[in-house]
Amino acid sequence: MDPVSTSEGPTEGSTRDQPNPSEVAPEQGFEAVISPIDAALAERMSTSWRPGCPVPLEDLSHLTLTHWNFDGEAVAGEIVVRSDQAENVTEVFRALFEARFPIERMSLVDDFGGDDVASMQANNTSGFNCREVASRPGHWSLHAFGLAIDVNPLLNPYVHGGVVEPPEGAPFADRSLEVPGMIEAGDVVVRAFAAIGWGWGGDFAGGPDYQHFSLGGG
Repeated sequence: MDPVSTSEGPTEGSTRDQPNPSEVAPEQGFEAVISPIDAALAERMSTSWRPGCPVPLEDLSHLTLTHWNFDGEAVAGEIVVRSDQAENVTEVFRALFEARFPIERMSLVDDFGGDDVASMQANNTSGFNCREVASRPGHWSLHAFGLAIDVNPLLNPYVHGGVVEPPEGAPFADRSLEVPGMIEAGDVVVRAFAAIGWGWGGDFAGGPDYQHFSLGGG
């Protein structure tokens, strides 16, 4: 699949045009590029993907997206999702950009050695990671299919059985706080994901996972 730029609408390009996120200058508003996983990116993803994962690399796409950081700057981040959800996910982040919802950072989980805990501790918004469900060995997470995204996970922790993950997110288990980047029921983040058929983990009966969004809500 060719890269697709969505700054003004989809246009086709070549893989040679795939930008490094640090080189994107989002001065004209929201920008997005959807690209296939090429050889260089596959090498970068050596900790998040391996043979035996439930989706092949050719079924995943790399998205470079503009977002607002915590300093109020428009910056470029990157995320990997399943290809058939790439355009939908782009529209979610377009909506968040237009609402000026802040995202502290958005990097591949490989920048943290594929370690989900380290990524959460860094408040890193991420998508694909070939891993099992926490506390359910042998069961693939929807992240392993490229069908889940965690948003500002430090500010939006997973709370279950008296445990907060990541532990550093414990102060933010108090959802009465009003901190930019936190997610609330019915807010712009929940609505944007709901518009593409993704549900929010904050509604999980077994314990709210405030950071988590996934196709179908699982």
